[in-house]
Amino acid sequence: MKVFKQIFATFYRIWVYLIIAFFTILLFPFLLISILKHSWYPFFFKVARTWSILVIYGIGCYPVIKRDVKYEKGKSYMFVANHTSMTDIMLMFHSTKNPFVFVGKKELVKIPLFGYIYKRTCILVDRGNTKSRVEAFRRAEIRLNEGLSVCIFPEGGVPDDLSLLLDEFKDGAFRLSIEHQIPIAPMTFHDNKNRFPYSFFIGGPGKMRVRVHKLIPTEKLTLDNRKELKKETRDVILNELLNPTV
Repeated sequence: MKVFKQIFATFYRIWVYLIIAFFTILLFPFLLISILKHSWYPFFFKVARTWSILVIYGIGCYPVIKRDVKYEKGKSYMFVANHTSMTDIMLMFHSTKNPFVFVGKKELVKIPLFGYIYKRTCILVDRGNTKSRVEAFRRAEIRLNEGLSVCIFPEGGVPDDLSLLLDEFKDGAFRLSIEHQIPIAPMTFHDNKNRFPYSFFIGGPGKMRVRVHKLIPTEKLTLDNRKELKKETRDVILNELLNPTV
């Protein structure tokens, strides 16, 4: 039985990569046009969101989203969520229509086609390089000043220990949200680790549950409050992982 599951997971993983490649190639002309000008980012976001929805359903998954809040059009947020899978990117695009910019690890630029678009549209950071982290922080501030939102997976990457439910959070997202006085918009992704984890012999189609939590305001907070804000946000996501409500 275990061998059968591993064989199925292997073929499923190949199928996922083929689906990602197919829709990336299909939409590549539109993606390419949308990144020609800096000011066209909202158009890129719509194309990327379409790409994400096509990929999610193409790999046999279907999102189930429970919302505690409706995001306001034209307002900036700091989107944060737990991080366990490449599909977190697609699911985040699917979960909100408010244009945001990802802050993500630079290693993904190595992926053909996807990596080129990723490099041109995301804020890349080498988490082991202090200068890179400072530059990423500066670029995120520029995007926020342009009226966009920012998305950061505050664990700083996928935990090396795949059995770990939720890693500790980094400060970056909370420092930015306080400095720009924008609310934290937490989400919990329940099933992505089971759908398409970084472990090779696990995975399969099915539902992707998302809990869109209430906003956590940052008005009147100072940088001295960032640890409390970070803990509050992590507790919200961890409690949902431990006691699912969707």
